[in-house]
Amino acid sequence: MPLSEYISALSDNPYFGAGFGLFGVGAGAALLRKGFQTSLILFRRHYMITLEVPCRDKSYQWLLQWMTTKGARQTQHLSVETSFEQKDSGHIKTKYDFIPSIGTHFFRYGSTWIRVERTREQHTLDLHMGTPWETVQLTAFGRNKQLFFTILEDARQMALEQHEGKTIMYTALGSEWRPLGHPRRKRPISSVVLDKGISDRILKDCEEFIQNPSWYIDRGIPYRRGYLLFGPPGCGKSSYITALAGELGFSICILNLSERSLSDDRLNHLLSVAPQQSIILLEDIDAAFISREDTVQQKAAYEGLNRVTFSGLLNCLDGVASTEARIVFMTTNYIQRLDPALIRPGRVDMQEYIGWCTQDQIEQMYLRFYDEPDAAEHAKLFAEKVAQLETNMSPAQIQGYFMVHKHSEFKDVMANCEKLRRETRRA
Repeated sequence: MPLSEYISALSDNPYFGAGFGLFGVGAGAALLRKGFQTSLILFRRHYMITLEVPCRDKSYQWLLQWMTTKGARQTQHLSVETSFEQKDSGHIKTKYDFIPSIGTHFFRYGSTWIRVERTREQHTLDLHMGTPWETVQLTAFGRNKQLFFTILEDARQMALEQHEGKTIMYTALGSEWRPLGHPRRKRPISSVVLDKGISDRILKDCEEFIQNPSWYIDRGIPYRRGYLLFGPPGCGKSSYITALAGELGFSICILNLSERSLSDDRLNHLLSVAPQQSIILLEDIDAAFISREDTVQQKAAYEGLNRVTFSGLLNCLDGVASTEARIVFMTTNYIQRLDPALIRPGRVDMQEYIGWCTQDQIEQMYLRFYDEPDAAEHAKLFAEKVAQLETNMSPAQIQGYFMVHKHSEFKDVMANCEKLRRETRRA
């Protein structure tokens, strides 16, 4: 049979025709589906932009807070974040922030609709935080990446406005810095009364360092600054650093060198990833490697708990791998216990003694607490009265005394001065 007749016979067969038709419909549908998928991929690739923000990125929290005010208004699927805020009146206010929950949401930013997809991996954890891994993905029409830059900048500015006038405290958690508690109101630097000239010298030196990075770079000098405040307890070392951070607009990173999980490598990493515009605070630096007791047994027991070595600390402060563009403050009550290598120039560039109250300090503190007629004369008389006690007084003791007698008349404040001597002896 010729080939043409064979094909004609098959075409006349109804079973073959039905099967071929079904095959053709299926093949056509598959081609259309494949073409649609390919077109969608090409469209998304060339005419849509996507931004993925993982939970480990610094802008993640900013973006969530930004969506609280921008995106959550237009979605009905929410999750809540509860926080407490202290008002100037002293009352604590409970604050509820609603953010888009896990899932897909849509909101409009300007003239552009944005698709927000917040996902959570239940089987993947953020090892540093111990929480499920999350991502937020923003998708919008167009090819202008500036849209996402604008959103992130809006989120950053909103976060800065929330923290304006406040000092953020950070603590080391794993290999990262995390905010410690709520941001605190900035403490006026004038509220910490030090001996004459000390506050101005430190503040001037810090400002000069911050404003002149090129001076260090041009001369090949490492751009970092170290300060040591030493003196008896209760004399205002930590309080002054907190006030100084507020004056400079810096945050404070509190680092405990006695933490058992802290090693040389982790210490170096934490110093290298400290938040910008922050003061790194090492309190009671003398207790990091030796005990404050004199017995050999106690020293050995204390040192056995510490994984940070003295050489590791020196290398972090002023070694080949040490970071730049940072300010480190150390405090101690026992400067004589510090190794000279720790406080040499380059590691500690400026030392200041924060000691017992002078008469001038007592007068300044009196004027801050009492607003009354003849306050200057009363302040001088009170300072002379305290000096006659012939007992060293710390600012903390004087402030505590004023707190007890904040509503007392001048004669009562003077009459009870003897209590300061008794309290000092008990301390």
